[in-house]
Amino acid sequence: INTIYAEESFVKANYSNYEEKIYNTSTPLDSKVLARFWRNDKLVESDTDPEHLSDHPKHNAWKAWRAALRDWPSTSEFPDTRPTKGY
Repeated sequence: INTIYAEESFVKANYSNYEEKIYNTSTPLDSKVLARFWRNDKLVESDTDPEHLSDHPKHNAWKAWRAALRDWPSTSEFPDTRPTKGY
């Protein structure tokens, strides 16, 4: 799954199959909501990282980073300090 942030007219002109995500922008989004959006996008994007292969030299660091992403909202560092891959 690819995420494309674009004008609706561009997406309709160039893609036949897409899912539109609309966020309620009538109320300001707080930093925790924005942090969760970022975290969720990183989890989806990293599903296809080459590090997901068990024989990749950075596989264990990648697994630790994904676990840190999943656990991040329950930590005292949320939403101010984002987890990093560390490599």
